[in-house]
Amino acid sequence: MNKGMTAKGRATRRRIIVAAALLTREKGAAETTLDDVRAATATSKSQLFHYFPDGRSDILAAVAEYEAGQVLEAQQPFLSDLSTWESWQGWQQAVLDHYTELGQKCPLGSLTAELGKSSPQARTIVSALYDEWEAALVRGVAALTTDEGEAARRRARSILAAVQGGVVMLQATGRTDYLEAAVTTATGPLQLAGAGAA
Repeated sequence: MNKGMTAKGRATRRRIIVAAALLTREKGAAETTLDDVRAATATSKSQLFHYFPDGRSDILAAVAEYEAGQVLEAQQPFLSDLSTWESWQGWQQAVLDHYTELGQKCPLGSLTAELGKSSPQARTIVSALYDEWEAALVRGVAALTTDEGEAARRRARSILAAVQGGVVMLQATGRTDYLEAAVTTATGPLQLAGAGAA
């Protein structure tokens, strides 16, 4: 998307995406219009369509990619190195903090729903997020256990599924205790494995 764009052009496009992301967090994707984005970024209609030729759908897809990156960024620096039980504990707290801050709002969920969960764009964005997230968890599982290959992947997927299940219940109830219980239970065996290795 940024291919052939100048540094100034990339910066402008990024500024529009970040502003649109803030709007969708406040108002929801369905309520965020092109006029809202133009007003927030002081850009003309022609400028907006220069960077996002398909208009609103292009902006929503770009914001969804941005929000997917924010999900992973919120878990750093722990997600990059889950080789100790202490780093897993830090990761768990980072996950809880991130979703507690968002509360019942889920910008990425709102955006992908607006794009259409069956749309190729939404599927690509969410799949890329889960693939990167899973790969980091697999490395962490392998570092603390004797699990390798498919066994490590299955354990990592169960942890990721626990996070997402807890998030769905948080969005439905406003309560974080489901998420905390799910993540604590899913990662519990890693604590024992880490203690055994110590």
